[in-house]
Amino acid sequence: MKKKLMLTALMAAVAMPAMAPAAIAQTTREVRRDREDLREEQRELRRAERYGSARDVRREREDVRDARRDLRDSVQDRNRRWGNEDWRGWRDRNRGTYARGSWRAPFRYNGFRSGVRIAPQYFGSRYYINDPWRYRLPPTGYNQRWVRHYDDVLLVDVRRGIVIRVIRNFFW
Repeated sequence: MKKKLMLTALMAAVAMPAMAPAAIAQTTREVRRDREDLREEQRELRRAERYGSARDVRREREDVRDARRDLRDSVQDRNRRWGNEDWRGWRDRNRGTYARGSWRAPFRYNGFRSGVRIAPQYFGSRYYINDPWRYRLPPTGYNQRWVRHYDDVLLVDVRRGIVIRVIRNFFW
């Protein structure tokens, strides 16, 4: 009985982090679909302005406004689910996951800001956060990685070395 219980708990622990990327992909697909809808509505508005009547233009402008509102709502929903609000509440409930431990770097602390270029030794592969969904960090884009810098977390464009986003005091 103990073996079955432990095996079930182990399977659940392994499966839980795998669910987060699927949810990220779903919200990202929604945003992408809303962007495509907005572009299509803008094309139809240009056609109406060129060839249609005043009524057609008015109707298409309303459609563009609705498409923009849908896009804004889906982006806000994605940010709410995977942005700052989500990781802060998760961190408060799971303090052990964010415990600093005995983490040390061979360089001194720098308070980086978004937009600055940093040296490659600050965002080397040994500082990558390989499981950002575990910490409820937002998904990264192409050539971007979440990097740990003491208690802070940096989103870095690893190709150019530019800091995109900084979350201070992320780890306890």
